[in-house]
Amino acid sequence: MMNLRRGLLGLLLGVCTGLAQAASYAPPPLKLDPLARFTVDLVAPVWELGETSAQGKRRIIPITGGRFEGARLKGTILNNGADWQIVSPEGVAIIDTRYLLQTDDGALIYLRTEGYRYGPAAVMKRVAAGEDVDPSLYQFRITLRFETSAPQYAWLNRTVGVGSAMRLGNAVVYDAFEVK
Repeated sequence: MMNLRRGLLGLLLGVCTGLAQAASYAPPPLKLDPLARFTVDLVAPVWELGETSAQGKRRIIPITGGRFEGARLKGTILNNGADWQIVSPEGVAIIDTRYLLQTDDGALIYLRTEGYRYGPAAVMKRVAAGEDVDPSLYQFRITLRFETSAPQYAWLNRTVGVGSAMRLGNAVVYDAFEVK
C-alpha cells in the first residue's frame, strides 16, 4: 500500500511539474512564408451528381491544367485532377481537390487541398455562373498537403500550407503560404 501511495504521489508531482513548465512557455507564433501563386484551369464541363448525402450536392470539377510560380517552387499543373466538391444546403462549397504538379525541373508532386468557399447567396450565385466577382465579397480559404519522392522537394512532405483563393471564370487562383 505504501508503494502505491508513493507511486501516486510521484505521478501527481510529475503532473504538477509539467503544468508549471507549460505555464512558463508559450507556443511559438505562426509565420506565413509565400510559397507560390497557383492558377488552376477548370475548362472542362462540371459533373453534377446532385444530392448524394445529407451534406449536400456533389459536383466534380475537372482540373485541366495551369501553372504555379514562387521563389522555391514553379511548374505546371497537369491535366489529371479534380475538385470533388460538396455544396451544402447553406451554399458552402466544401473543397476537396487532388491533382499532380510537375516542376520546371521535372519533379512530380501530388497536391491535395481542402477548404471552404462561402459568402452571401447573391454573390455565390454569380461565382457559380462563372462571373468575375470581387474576391473580397466572399471567403475562399484552403489548406495544402504535398507528397513527393523528389529529394530537392522533400521539404514539402512536412510542410503545412494554407491559401487564399478566388474563382475567376474557368480558373481558381490562389496564393499559397508555408506555415512556419
